[in-house]
Amino acid sequence: MDTEFSKRLISWYLQNKRELPWRTTTNPYAVWLSEIILQQTRVAQGLPYYQKFITTFPSIHDLAAAPQEQVLKLWQGLGYYSRARNLHETAKNVVVNYNGKFPDNYKELLNLKGVGDYTASAIASICYNEAAAVVDGNVYRVLSRIFGIETPINSTKGQKEFKALAQQLINPQKPGTHNQAIMEFGARYCVPQNPDCSNCIFNDSCEAFGKRKVASLPFKLKKGAIKKRYFNYLVFISEDNKTHIEQRTKKGIWQQLYQFPLVETKNQATIKTLMEDNDFLKLTNQFSEVDITQYNNAPILHKLSHQHLYTTFWIIFISEKLQNGIAISTIDDYAVPVLISNFISEFTTFNNLKN
Repeated sequence: MDTEFSKRLISWYLQNKRELPWRTTTNPYAVWLSEIILQQTRVAQGLPYYQKFITTFPSIHDLAAAPQEQVLKLWQGLGYYSRARNLHETAKNVVVNYNGKFPDNYKELLNLKGVGDYTASAIASICYNEAAAVVDGNVYRVLSRIFGIETPINSTKGQKEFKALAQQLINPQKPGTHNQAIMEFGARYCVPQNPDCSNCIFNDSCEAFGKRKVASLPFKLKKGAIKKRYFNYLVFISEDNKTHIEQRTKKGIWQQLYQFPLVETKNQATIKTLMEDNDFLKLTNQFSEVDITQYNNAPILHKLSHQHLYTTFWIIFISEKLQNGIAISTIDDYAVPVLISNFISEFTTFNNLKN
């Protein structure tokens, strides 16, 4: 272990750390909950969600007993909804198969759904004082710069190399504090753009600073091409101000969330091309008369990790009642993607349909 590295890091952390609710406890439920929420999510965005979850579900028993739709609704807006589904599944698993108590070591924690190397290391070190090093985006950045490592962080070789180095550096007497310190240092000081290297606690030994490579590290292999998809949501409005939504049951983005009937096209649709689409005709032929209006002139771009969605909402007035229709004012009761939530908020407010 490089004792000097850990000593500097922990000293900086104790003077500069943010006061966050999950740092005041070693309860594995609270730590696990915070780590799942903070995957792919900044602390500022994740903190209100953590507080909502810990208030609504004070214990893992409460979370396990909740309906999945309640969990998804509470998660709405955080994205990567598989995290919420895995969160719920793991809660039920821990209650049923572990008597409500989390496994107390890194190896067994890895058996839980949605818990990978990083989360297992965080829980094991913070809650059980096991010397299991965390490696996330912040850690990659800190280690690659200080030690001048140019191995791609999104390669198998890179992941093994950085994990081994992180494990070598961890303080076995204070593994939880060490792990939180290196994550905090990466998040708040050794930041992606324009870090204050001249005042850094490691500037006398940082390879990237000495060789002027800070901006180029860590190194990542280029991702594949981003897939473009064209979504057309059909917002039916009946004579009694009701609409229709459906649940996405297939695997893929937004599984188990609700949406308006969807027609996906190969390119951006116009009214003419949409009304000639077979899927559109199947959804609208059941009505005697439809009046269609394009709601947003330019598609709304919604960026996901591997795909970009170009979305148009189409308002379709029908002069009859909808079977299984719901009041527009009740859509907020359902878990929907943030893209649809934003539309609902704007559309209902503009058209005074909330009441």
